[in-house]
Amino acid sequence: MTTEKTHRGDERNHQSERGSALSPARNAGSATRATTMGATPNDPRGELDAGREDTSLRPMDTTPVRRVAEFPTLSVVQHPLVQHKLTLLRDRRTPTKIFKELVDEIAMLMAYEVTRNLALEPAPVETPLEQTTGWQVAGKKLTLVPILRAGLGMVEGMSRLVPGARVGHIGLYRDHSTLEPVDYYFKVPSDAAERDFFVLDPMLATGGSAASAVGSLKRAGAERISFICLVAAPDGVRRLAAAHPDVAVYCAALDRALNDQGYILPGLGDAGDRLFGTR
Repeated sequence: MTTEKTHRGDERNHQSERGSALSPARNAGSATRATTMGATPNDPRGELDAGREDTSLRPMDTTPVRRVAEFPTLSVVQHPLVQHKLTLLRDRRTPTKIFKELVDEIAMLMAYEVTRNLALEPAPVETPLEQTTGWQVAGKKLTLVPILRAGLGMVEGMSRLVPGARVGHIGLYRDHSTLEPVDYYFKVPSDAAERDFFVLDPMLATGGSAASAVGSLKRAGAERISFICLVAAPDGVRRLAAAHPDVAVYCAALDRALNDQGYILPGLGDAGDRLFGTR
């Protein structure tokens, strides 16, 4: 009973932290902003110290994406809410329910950025007052392709922004002795050459699974592919770029390195286990 009460208390604490995430966004337009006690612009916890302002801080950089010179295919999404939620996601104390919600929310926020380069075409529309011409996404519907199983956690968040998207699936797992991918399932729309594909996987670690998934899509005829993850390691970005230099990669954080077991450091642990409670 004590353990259950403690767990519920931890979950309420995490929910309280997540609820405060909108506070920084409401103040983003001001040149002087309230700041957390001991926080820095690179650690936007969102728990504002009411009534106090620190005028020594410069306005937050509003550039939503950072490009890394060493990795020309990589874009790091720096939106304050993405970074806030990613910090909560990394926390080892975050329970499965909250972890799932955070993955979903970050994926939705990243979807806005990763779709910014989609082609548009004119679209006539009748308003209540007159006929005019607007814009719509050109071509066939987008296709989301989660890499099973952890990629499933990102599908609903992305779909919330592009509800008409088709969903394919690629089944891969990493052999823990060789750290190489083993594929066991592949299903995507048959008209692959006419679609934009977004491959989803929370982690880009060694890059083996990502490169294999993209290779499978290309063999099926796909020509426009992007890879979306939450956390990436330099080794994984290099390997994917070497195998598929035409594939844009989007992440919320580029972490330091891999450990001997192929896990990202500092990372967030095994995303699949944390999503589905199998750790």
